[in-house]
Amino acid sequence: MTTAVDDALWSAIGDPIRRSMIDLLLAGGPGTPTSLSERLPVTRQAVSKHLAVLDRVGLIHSAPAGRERHYQVDEAQLARAVAQLTAVGATWDARLRRIKRIAETIERHRTDNQGD
Repeated sequence: MTTAVDDALWSAIGDPIRRSMIDLLLAGGPGTPTSLSERLPVTRQAVSKHLAVLDRVGLIHSAPAGRERHYQVDEAQLARAVAQLTAVGATWDARLRRIKRIAETIERHRTDNQGD
């Protein structure tokens, strides 16, 4: 079973600052680079760069609001990311179960042959 994974999406989510930004936007609703930088350990310029990465992969979208842009999470894209992660997790669970069965079979054969 092969799971299609959007590497750009997961690369974007892989950064802890960007994950914190997503958490802040989910908890508090739309935010600006300024409002986010006040709650994160990075500059406003760094926040803007991180927002650009999240925007490029579609995890957030923005709308102009005066001199700034308001960003919010695209919940459909976030749901797609969660579905991908769930599928990858299920694939790895199946692989690990197969590895466990193989290891148990080897151990049983080893134990059975020790009596010979």
